[in-house]
This record gives sequence, structure tokens and C-alpha cells, in this order.
Amino acid sequence: MFRMWIKLWEKNKMKQDTVIEIDNDDTRTHKVFQALEQACYQFDLSVPIWLDKNIAEFQKVSKTKFYGDSFMESIPFDALEIQIIEE
Repeated sequence: MFRMWIKLWEKNKMKQDTVIEIDNDDTRTHKVFQALEQACYQFDLSVPIWLDKNIAEFQKVSKTKFYGDSFMESIPFDALEIQIIEE
């Protein structure tokens, strides 16, 4: 079972969060993208763009934050954080 925790942060406080579970035989990368897409749909957001800093951080610690520069439109929060909590 793959589980990813997605959080919206505003002024250093968690504004909203969800845990997405993926139970299929896809690769880890596909599961990350699927979970992120599901969470963004649930939060009514566009899917953020992966910048080099996000990729490097995620590969290192299985966690990253997307800020306003990763979204195509303005966002009503400071950051969207994703973290794998179970693989």
C-alpha cells in the first residue's frame, strides 16, 4: 500500500490536509503523480509544476513543498507539501 500525505500551509499553519492511498502495481513515480493529481482535484487546484529543487528534495527525503512559483495561477495559501508516509 502506497500512502502520501498532502498538506496546504498558510502562515506556518496547516490549513488543510489529506492522505491519498494508491493500491496498484504502478511504479513509485506513477503513484506519486497519481496521488498528487487526486489531492489537487480534491483541493480544487491545478497540479503544480515540478521544479528542479522539488525533484532533488523529493529524491533525497521523499518530501517536498510547492510554492507559488510552481502553480500556473495564484494560490490562496503559501505552500503545498507532499510526503510519502508508506510504501
